[in-house]
Amino acid sequence: MSNQENSATPEQTPEHAAAQPEVMPSLEEMLQAAELKSQEHYDAWMYAKAETENIRRRGHQEAESARKYAVEGFSSELLAVKDALEAALAIENTSLESLKSGVELTLKQLATVFSKFQIQEVNPLGEKFDPHQHQAMAMVAADAEPNTVVMVMQKGYALHGRILRPALVSVAKAPEA
Repeated sequence: MSNQENSATPEQTPEHAAAQPEVMPSLEEMLQAAELKSQEHYDAWMYAKAETENIRRRGHQEAESARKYAVEGFSSELLAVKDALEAALAIENTSLESLKSGVELTLKQLATVFSKFQIQEVNPLGEKFDPHQHQAMAMVAADAEPNTVVMVMQKGYALHGRILRPALVSVAKAPEA
């Protein structure tokens, strides 16, 4: 044997390492480890709870902001229409023709805003009466088929297919026998 092999101590040999019994941690050490683990879980739970609360609060604030400012774009577009009307009223010497053309241009401007925000007119002249879209103001004798809209007193409006204001109409009544 070489000199280096003889210098190995009995504790360093693999046979001796396997023969040593494992040291069992004491109850205090196990308790301390369990308490540390418990504290880690508690801290993670508190962090998750706080994060959930923050997300809920942010969501509530965003929803509130969306409700508050939902019409901001629409309102901004209507300001141009209001400015046009005010400019028309500010002119002192206007002819009927210039006033009429100004109102027509303003109406076109308003129609553009309505189109941009998908507000559609409900003008049901000649259509079947639909109580979901029309409000009958009168039933009149007419040559039209019964329950047909024969006169529109006021147009209705719909936003994305949902009625904002029903059309006020007169409906043809059935001929009396």
